[in-house]
Amino acid sequence: MGKKGHSEEEILRVLREAESETVVEVCRKHGISQQTFYLWKKKYAGLGLSELRELRQLREENAKLKRLVADLSLDRHVLQEIVAKKL
Repeated sequence: MGKKGHSEEEILRVLREAESETVVEVCRKHGISQQTFYLWKKKYAGLGLSELRELRQLREENAKLKRLVADLSLDRHVLQEIVAKKL
């Protein structure tokens, strides 16, 4: 079974619906597990839509920066090996 990506709007809507309905009903209605609901609640409770979008953007930027650091570290390591072989 593949993962279905949910947008920030959908996640917030589901969390808000759970305030007026039971968690079981909300999960069944949206086709998610209770575990997924509680993970979302743990991560996103108290966040507004703009904050949630900013959080996602920051995570994406952080991932890019981590890849950049890994690439630069690999380049540095390769260059050090080349210098060591020449000496």
